[in-house]
Amino acid sequence: MTSVSFYFQVHQPYRLNRFSFFDIGSERGYFDDTENERILRRVAEKCYLPMNALLLDLINKHDGKFRFAMATTGTLLDQLERWHPEALESFKRLSETGCVEFICETSHHSLAFLSDPVEFEAQVKAQRDTLHRHFNSEPTTFRCTELVISNDIAKSVEAMGFKALLGEGADQLLGWRSPNQTYRPKGCKSLSLLLRSYSLSDDIAFRFSNQSWDRWPLTAPDFVETLQELPDEAEFAGLFMDYETFGEHQWRETGIFDFMQYLPAEILKHERFDFATPGEVAAAHPPKLDLDIPHPVSWADAERDLTAWLGNAMQRSADEALYKLGPDARRTLELGRSDLYADWQKLTTSDHVYYMCTKWFSDGDVHKYFSPYTTPHDACIAFMNVLADLELRLRAALGEGSKGSPKAHGPGDATARDELASNRPQSSAKTTQAAEADAGEADSSEQASIVTPVAKKVQTERENANKSNKKAAPKAGRKSKKQRGSK
Repeated sequence: MTSVSFYFQVHQPYRLNRFSFFDIGSERGYFDDTENERILRRVAEKCYLPMNALLLDLINKHDGKFRFAMATTGTLLDQLERWHPEALESFKRLSETGCVEFICETSHHSLAFLSDPVEFEAQVKAQRDTLHRHFNSEPTTFRCTELVISNDIAKSVEAMGFKALLGEGADQLLGWRSPNQTYRPKGCKSLSLLLRSYSLSDDIAFRFSNQSWDRWPLTAPDFVETLQELPDEAEFAGLFMDYETFGEHQWRETGIFDFMQYLPAEILKHERFDFATPGEVAAAHPPKLDLDIPHPVSWADAERDLTAWLGNAMQRSADEALYKLGPDARRTLELGRSDLYADWQKLTTSDHVYYMCTKWFSDGDVHKYFSPYTTPHDACIAFMNVLADLELRLRAALGEGSKGSPKAHGPGDATARDELASNRPQSSAKTTQAAEADAGEADSSEQASIVTPVAKKVQTERENANKSNKKAAPKAGRKSKKQRGSK
């Protein structure tokens, strides 16, 4: 028996206001809630509501034989609670069927597992509490942001009591091995690792509406034929994808909803197949083989590594500056300033450094297209300005406005900005000028592609020409969460 295991990732970040250097100390809010609400409502109407209704109907139609998993980030659930309670209720109705496994992750879709173990555990605990509050769920399966996995991450996940971990079935990780069986990450005792079958998943998530694809249009029977090509010993097929695939990336007009409506019945026609959640797969198939993951692997971009978030100097500087503020942000909780910690946690969402990516070709196109900023440098400058303002607020709250550090001043006080620019120690968040210097470094060392509205057409033509001149196109990879039109 081969189990088809669907897992849908559901996420929305808190996007930033265009926060300038002159906004530092002005008490301007960091987050563009007008835009955040607009995008959430749009995606809810195009994806969450119709897809949740379809999945609920399929569960009922097949008497619970159709089963799947979801990971709903804490930032998404907060936004649904504020701006679209109806959509939140539709997720709750799915949970009440008992056929949906809610998978745990960090509450803020962060990279804390790389830089801040204390914050990582805090966000996992917060997400566990959130899933219990909304869905009465006690998750046993975990996924790190963007399916990042490594030996160290796996050991931390096992230590927190999880039974299964999801990851990407990247070629550089597996080699000759199959993504269709469970593994035990090296150094773990019993944790089961379930890997994504990226080719099957991307047939639905990315290639479905591509009319130049030789298998377009993809029908449910066609997809099942591909499933039948799996070896007989395959324990499961991990179909892991962004939930916004349905209605947002792939519009209703592509036929994506019709495809999903008929797919379960087509699969269940064959005695070889059933549906199972990742937790059920892990319980049914204890791992027999160890898998060494010495370096982080993700499902992002062609490289399947961390370069989508930490690939250039801007990103690394921003990430370092962010997590250096973490201890102070947590200290303010003892002073009753949960607002400061909440703002800092929203900044840990990985989307913010993702927007600073300067890759070229297909992956770079995805990063640029789905970013709310004109250029990666704009994303970096706004983020660093917010960090500068937050550092001032943290120091004021902790009574550390002296001793050579920037002092706390009233709203809009130019002195605060001047001191921040001239006196900030190297260990704290960089100034806007430093961020711009990092941006220049990224340009020179990595040939970053910065598209202005005027130059966009010219650059696109150049990139297309470069692609056509290449003897062998690079292997396409999953284009990461920002394939979402909503990000």
